[in-house]
Amino acid sequence: MLDADAFESLRRYLFAIAYRMLGSASEAEDIVQDAYLRARDVRADEVHSLKAYLATVVTRLCLDQLRSARAQREVYIGPWLPEPVPTADLTQAGDVTNRPAEATEQADDISLALLVLLERLTPEERATYVLREAFAYPYDEIASVLGKSSAAVRQLSHRAKKRVAAGRPRFQTSPETQRALAERFLAASRGGDLGALTAILAADVTGWSDGGGVVRAARRPIVGRDAVARLIVGQASKWLHDVTTTFASVNGGIAALYWRDGHLINVLILDADASGIHAILAVVNPEKLAYLERRLGEMPGAM
Repeated sequence: MLDADAFESLRRYLFAIAYRMLGSASEAEDIVQDAYLRARDVRADEVHSLKAYLATVVTRLCLDQLRSARAQREVYIGPWLPEPVPTADLTQAGDVTNRPAEATEQADDISLALLVLLERLTPEERATYVLREAFAYPYDEIASVLGKSSAAVRQLSHRAKKRVAAGRPRFQTSPETQRALAERFLAASRGGDLGALTAILAADVTGWSDGGGVVRAARRPIVGRDAVARLIVGQASKWLHDVTTTFASVNGGIAALYWRDGHLINVLILDADASGIHAILAVVNPEKLAYLERRLGEMPGAM
């Protein structure tokens, strides 16, 4: 019989795997609970390592979920973005990753921008990338999880890293720079200052907004400095007057949180490097904000 306390000690670790695999906090919670139900009758003497066993169960459940999710996302209304989560949910609890000292790399591997890139991978490429890059799994252990040879897993890893690297900024910004950039962005948006806004946008900037058909949002990505700046200034004049803005550490970076009547209505994350803001990710689908709002309410000092 699985020891409940032993499982609880691994819950955050398992959630961290599932979230990186799926990009959905609510689905990750369901996967972890499903793993518990499947493993609760397993005796301790039947598995060499409970942690490895549960990680394998979670990863395989995520693979099944990803295969079905592809069809669901084909009919999703507008751009699909991952659910934002508090950074603490993915980087604390002692043993979330096997490389806790590498804080910068750890923060980058949970960014919304990276999770968007992971959507380009096949389910098996994504599993390989997550286990290898975020959790430092040896190739032979990943092979065991996926039921493949080590050579095949190395090929999966090579393809995944190549595809991800092609879309990542060369230089990452510090949390302090992120906060300063976000404040400049908000000030320019509120003030309708088109010049100040275009000054901090990269020429190839893309704006993504995920309303899921529940909340009004652009149904296609907006590309280019001028188009993005005009859209932001136009929208800000319509709805920023009655919202409160706070900042929080979300997905390894600083996010601007927009609140109305005590409820979270928008999470804005800026992906930038030395040349400016390359991506603006706005999650406004209330179903994707529910987890973050709940967790922020449970975490004193989170904002």
